[in-house]
Amino acid sequence: MFLIGENLNVMSKKLGQAFLERDAGPIQGMARAQTEAGMDMIDLNIGPARKTGPDFMEWLVTVVQDVTDLPLSLDTSNIEAIETGLKAAKTRPLINSISARPERIEALMPMAKRYNAPFIGLTLSAEGIPRDANERGLCAAEILAAAAGYGIPEEDVWIDPIVLPVNSQQLQIQGCTEFMMMLPELAPAAKSTCGLSNVSNGVPAHLRGIMNRTYLIMLKRYGLYSAIVDAFDEKLIAIARDKEPELEALIHGVMDGADIDVPVLTKENADYIKTARVLMGQTLYSDSWLEI
Repeated sequence: MFLIGENLNVMSKKLGQAFLERDAGPIQGMARAQTEAGMDMIDLNIGPARKTGPDFMEWLVTVVQDVTDLPLSLDTSNIEAIETGLKAAKTRPLINSISARPERIEALMPMAKRYNAPFIGLTLSAEGIPRDANERGLCAAEILAAAAGYGIPEEDVWIDPIVLPVNSQQLQIQGCTEFMMMLPELAPAAKSTCGLSNVSNGVPAHLRGIMNRTYLIMLKRYGLYSAIVDAFDEKLIAIARDKEPELEALIHGVMDGADIDVPVLTKENADYIKTARVLMGQTLYSDSWLEI
């Protein structure tokens, strides 16, 4: 699986001040650490960056490229900043992202074609976040049709189904999972990706890891090509690299409705089963789901 490190984010408590002051040291330290952790790409999330977006993106791309050869994902809603990043990138970058909203398509798809840049197609339309798998499919079809109209090959479109927080959007998790089952038939050559950590946004900090890992196993089963992840969750990376086959088989059993004798399992494995049942909607989410 292709892993994109999420840890260079303007909203980071650890790095926020460095972003604000354009202090290259901590930012380059994080870029090096993500490279050493085995990431395949680094996401540069500068947020909306309305006032100084282009200048800041150029600076950030430059200082990160000074310490790593990994390709970059340019993550901002500022269209001018995206183009500045595309110009500054030494290796082929990824545009994060182009939604199904007409204004984003019209502004960014010609740019993706001009710079030969793949992009994340976010299943978000003018009506907002899709309610279920079918609406995600419609958004994806619109994005793929638009890309074809601009002469962008399907393999350069990375579809993101929008992973939402399980603690407030539990039903949406099933819609996202079902869409991942549909995508290979809808667009066989397209890639898939997601902001994996969104699923645990708002979950108690010490429980976020098991939620992220369990959902990665579930989506991975349906061919997830890529994920934007916490670069420093070693077990999650091991799962992505196919090094936890027994844990994957356990979660697949839950997904298949197998009769699992939970009391005989280790606590860790039992916790993964409980987490999978929450993500499948079999158990109502609460912050104490592992204690039930």
